[in-house]
Amino acid sequence: MAAGWLRMTSTKRLIIAIDGPAGAGKSTLAARLARRLGYVNIESGAMYRALALKALETRVAVEDEAALVGLAEGSQIDLRPEGDGNRVLLDGRDVSQRIREADVTEAASKVSVHPRVREWMVARQREMGEQGGIIMEGRDIGTKVFPDAEVKIFLDAAPEVRGDRRFRQKAASPPPEEVIAEMRERDRRDRTRAASPLEPAADAVVIDSTGMNIEEVIAAAERVIAEKQKQYSARQMG
Repeated sequence: MAAGWLRMTSTKRLIIAIDGPAGAGKSTLAARLARRLGYVNIESGAMYRALALKALETRVAVEDEAALVGLAEGSQIDLRPEGDGNRVLLDGRDVSQRIREADVTEAASKVSVHPRVREWMVARQREMGEQGGIIMEGRDIGTKVFPDAEVKIFLDAAPEVRGDRRFRQKAASPPPEEVIAEMRERDRRDRTRAASPLEPAADAVVIDSTGMNIEEVIAAAERVIAEKQKQYSARQMG
């Protein structure tokens, strides 16, 4: 195992899994909830992005599964919780901003389809969250990484809304119609990949944020968490 992966320690509290398609607002929701609840936010997507960036920089083909696994095993990727999200270090270098750029985003969506890459990532993610008291967001957290998580939320929104949000986030974005088209293509890849296709866990609560602002989304998520916390506490007492 590569050294340097962040290990989270906390008292035993709930594991909260937030899944959903690109642009649904998972990262924002996870960061805000973590701050309010005093939990640690583990952004799984940043891990794939960091590996994708290293693949681009070292000219490893994103289609070469074996080479990508070898690259991952020789990498040091740290997630350091801060304010509204995580600072991401790749081999000791801060790549927090770089991994959000369009070329890395595109490469990450291709890197993540490989079963062996996902298996390796899942093992690292489980290590990071084994103590509980964490919020992890991604695309298969509730189905693959933490299938026994006490709270599972699937955050969704219409592609047009997600594309518009992504367009507004970046000053140098392509025209909105191109962003929406890219979003639809990424949805297609995520939902049809062989390894852990994007879909809600059977016991996940789906929150459709199409007509909601962030505060309304947070309030809806907090209601889900409060109910699950009550149920979990009752089981522990019983």
